[in-house]
Amino acid sequence: GPGAGIQKRVERGQVATQYCMPDGRSSMDDAYNLNGSYFAIEGITSPDGRCYGKMAHAERRGRGVACNITGNQNLRIFEAGVRYFAD
Repeated sequence: GPGAGIQKRVERGQVATQYCMPDGRSSMDDAYNLNGSYFAIEGITSPDGRCYGKMAHAERRGRGVACNITGNQNLRIFEAGVRYFAD
């Protein structure tokens, strides 16, 4: 199963984000883990930390789903990636 591979990524600090309940605990409940991902993992990084892959689309959650949203959506991690590679 996927457990050994996931455990290796946890030990390496590659699990960047997880689906969580309002109290901050990770959750396998479909109310919070919409994709049913193993260990509630939403995003991981490459071993060197230079690539970030995520499942969810934070900008498309809730009312108005699947529409373009203008304004600052607090996507600083992507802005940081652009700066890293631009420098």
